[in-house]
This record gives sequence, structure tokens and C-alpha cells, in this order.
Amino acid sequence: MMKKTVIAENLTKVFVTKERKGLFKKGLKKRIVAVDHVSFEVYRGEIFGLLGPNGAGKTTTIKILSTLLLPDEGEAWVNGYHVVKEADRVRATIGVSLYSDRGFYWKLTGRENLRYFAYLHHISPREAERKIEELLELVGLKEHADKLVEEYSTGMKSKLNFARALLNDPETLFLDEPTIGLDPASARTIREIIKRLSREGKTIFLTTHNMEEADFLCDRIAIINRGKIVAIGTPRELKEMVRDKNIVEIEAINLTDTVVERVRRLGGVEYVSVTLADPVSFKGTMRVTFDGEFDECLPDLLKVLVDSNVRLLYVKPSEPSLEDMFIALTGVSFYEEHVKGSKK
Repeated sequence: MMKKTVIAENLTKVFVTKERKGLFKKGLKKRIVAVDHVSFEVYRGEIFGLLGPNGAGKTTTIKILSTLLLPDEGEAWVNGYHVVKEADRVRATIGVSLYSDRGFYWKLTGRENLRYFAYLHHISPREAERKIEELLELVGLKEHADKLVEEYSTGMKSKLNFARALLNDPETLFLDEPTIGLDPASARTIREIIKRLSREGKTIFLTTHNMEEADFLCDRIAIINRGKIVAIGTPRELKEMVRDKNIVEIEAINLTDTVVERVRRLGGVEYVSVTLADPVSFKGTMRVTFDGEFDECLPDLLKVLVDSNVRLLYVKPSEPSLEDMFIALTGVSFYEEHVKGSKK
């Protein structure tokens, strides 16, 4: 029987803020339910992804599990320890990499920062130096190890944050957006390390808004939207939820909002999502899900695009993706939800 390393039962977190009414007017209190009775289990050696757009509750969940936030309701255990009653024991057995709170000392070098955090973990000086060298090599920071952190790029800080999470050889890793800000080659390296750590028996709990990354890395995924878990399963199981849909993928130029709305109003069109690569030329990829027969709907779709002066680069049928599953569950595009969340 597989060992459960993370257990969450009805975790809930509510933040109370005040709405601004003006410079001298008091605002009304507003309750924001960041995490809403969330429950799941994660097994040893598993890569478990919490997938959702910005503002969905991913980081709040990971902060509760890593003892950085107290839940308002519910309970959780990590590596057999209660996250509230046995917080010190939880911290001793986990590694944490939070995108939103790097917590480095900018006037120290990368090496000196890792040395400091190794000291906090009570790692002996000799062992710390050995491990620091190993981790700097692992994440590709060896040649930058003696630069001040204030001189680091966003990607370099992300790598240093990842290395810090591995210092104490944790049983369970909590990684919040581990590849955000990295160039493609560095992101690929971090993903390969995550895969290897899982094979070595470490449990990886990661959050991401990157659908492709979640699909590649995760053994199971929990979809969270507006604080609630809406689905849990393997990537294949989640995609099976929309297996019977007819989907076409189109890469094109001039995919403006007006064009997208025209496509959405077409008969037989169920969902439309667009990911723009160039906001100037409106070059991007459009995915259209039909609830009607593919052969009947496609000609009308192409006519609308051509009449709207859209320059088609390719049109092809597509297998269901996690994005399609997200739309089917929530009625909105994951990409659009992410953009709205990032503007808040």
C-alpha cells in the first residue's frame, strides 16, 4: 500500500480586506475565500500538481501545507506530522520554493545565501560546502555563485530558490511555479531534476499555471478554480473527460477579440480559447471545440476567419488537452482566467 505523505482535509482560508472608497472614506470589509474546503491526498514519490490560474488558491494552499499560513478550517498532515500542532517537525522534513517570496539577502552572494540557510538547517560546515557545490552545479549557477544576489536575473534567483529547497535533503518538496521566469533550456533542466527526484522517492507537490508543464511532469493533477478543487486525476483521466469533443487547432495572424467573438457566435461552436504569441500582429493559437459534427462546422469556421482577414498558418484536428478539460469544467478559458488573475 502506497504511503500518504500529504493529506488535506477541508482546508479553508479566508482573507478579510477593506474596499477603498476614496482617500478619506472608510471602505467596507470584504471576505475573500482563497481556499474553499479543499481535500486531497498525495503519495510518496508522486509528482502532484495543483493547477489553476492566478488567484485560484494555489499559493495559499502550498503556504498552509508548508506551515507558513494557518488554516481557518480543516486539517492537514505532511510526512505524518500535523501542519499546525507539529509545525517544527513538518519544517524539518520539507523543502519549499515559493515564487512570490524568495527571501534572499541581496547583499550576499548566491553561495553565501545557501551557506546561511544551510546553517539554519543545522547542517555541518563541511557537509554544507559539499552540498552547496553540488546544488550550484545541478541548477547551473556555479559560475555565478560568487555574484551578489542583487545582480541576479529573475531566472537566476529562481534557480537559487530551487537549490535552497534541496539543501536539507527533504522528504517532500513544495514548489510554487518552479520554472516561471526561466529560459526554455533552464526550465527543461529543472523539470528533469524534478523527475529524477521523484524516481528517487521524494514527493513533489508543485503549483503551476502552465498546462503543458503539468501534463509533462505530473502523475496526478488537482484542478483548482476560485478556491475549489473541481477535478483530480491523472493527465490522461482528466483529458478523457472531453474525449468525445471535436476540436480544431488553428495558428493564425490577426486573431483579434472581434474575430474570437465572431467564432464564438457560430452555430455548433461550444468553446473557444486563444493564446497570443504576439500582441502586435495578434499571432497566436486558437482552439475551437465543436458540439456538432466536425465536417459540418469547419467550413463555417474557416469562412468567418477568411472574411475577417485572418491569415491562416495551419489548421488541424487536435486531441483533447488539459486546457479543453478546464474549459469544459469551468465554462471559461484557462488562459483568459490567468490573464484576469495577473491583472488583479
